[in-house]
Amino acid sequence: MILSKRPDVERFLKEPTPDIRAVVIYGKDRGVVRDRANALARRVVERPDDPFDTAQLTDGDLDADPAKLEDELSAMSLMGGRRLVRLRLSSDKAGPDKQAAEALTRHVEGQLNPDAFFLVEAGALGRDSQLRKVGEKANGCAVIPCYEDEAGDLARLTRDTLANDKVSVNSEALELFVSRLPKERGVARAEIERLALYLGPGSGINATAADLTDFLGVEPEASLSDAAADAFGGKVGAAQQALRRAAAEGEGGPAAVRAMGYYLGRLRRVLTLHKNGVDLQAAAKAAGVFWKQEREFLRQARAWNLEAILEIQGEILTADRACKTSGSPDQLIAERLALMIAGRARRLGL
Repeated sequence: MILSKRPDVERFLKEPTPDIRAVVIYGKDRGVVRDRANALARRVVERPDDPFDTAQLTDGDLDADPAKLEDELSAMSLMGGRRLVRLRLSSDKAGPDKQAAEALTRHVEGQLNPDAFFLVEAGALGRDSQLRKVGEKANGCAVIPCYEDEAGDLARLTRDTLANDKVSVNSEALELFVSRLPKERGVARAEIERLALYLGPGSGINATAADLTDFLGVEPEASLSDAAADAFGGKVGAAQQALRRAAAEGEGGPAAVRAMGYYLGRLRRVLTLHKNGVDLQAAAKAAGVFWKQEREFLRQARAWNLEAILEIQGEILTADRACKTSGSPDQLIAERLALMIAGRARRLGL
């Protein structure tokens, strides 16, 4: 059984179905994988960190003792009741993947301890993963793929985490804070917890954007973000000035090219959603466009098209490779790229 839709996943994590005795949670963002695995572990056993209730293994344990996983899945709980066997796969080696797949097959077929619950956490399992193939087909197993957080996911995580400390932020402050958050769940959660400490746990404050000014400070790559937005908006002079300002702040050519690549990716996502029937403004919100930049971003989105974006993507990749060449004039390469993008934007009517 594959659970990929958020409502189905959340429903299952809150109340796992009794016929499921194994779950594989995988994805590139290990923070999301870890959060979901922790939530499920708390539902399976009362004390998920208690060694009497839970056996915690890694792929290193499987390398050292290939029989250890099935031994743990066969063992009975020392305290009686359900037992949790939790396996964390941190590498993409075929050996542990195959061992986990074989143990999972035997477990769901009832050959091991039927009162044991087998929980596997893994990275981005490819289609050739034995564990993924077996899990998706096996009765009694649920497979949960985890995808990168979007703006809405980070906003929900922020609200829920702050609420645990009895603090909150208004909608404007939330948009501002989320726009600065990295998409990796573990790093984002650390930043949210830091914000809770800044606001004062238990204070009951509902912070505004102005209240976050000192906490957020100046965005380190603000000049690069400005340069990318100006380039795609056809503002040649402004883009060049922003790049030179970024250079003065210590941001080199490779970072400038990455910023333009990131901006292109967001623009491409919005245009793709719009092509599939999503309202342009709703698409911008789904892509995490900050409300203060929304008007200009939408102006650009109405002029650009996916064909032009694809051409620019090739130019960005070429510039990125050129910047990484030893002794290359990376600042000049970045400026030339920005001027080329701005020129194309103008030809599109911007």
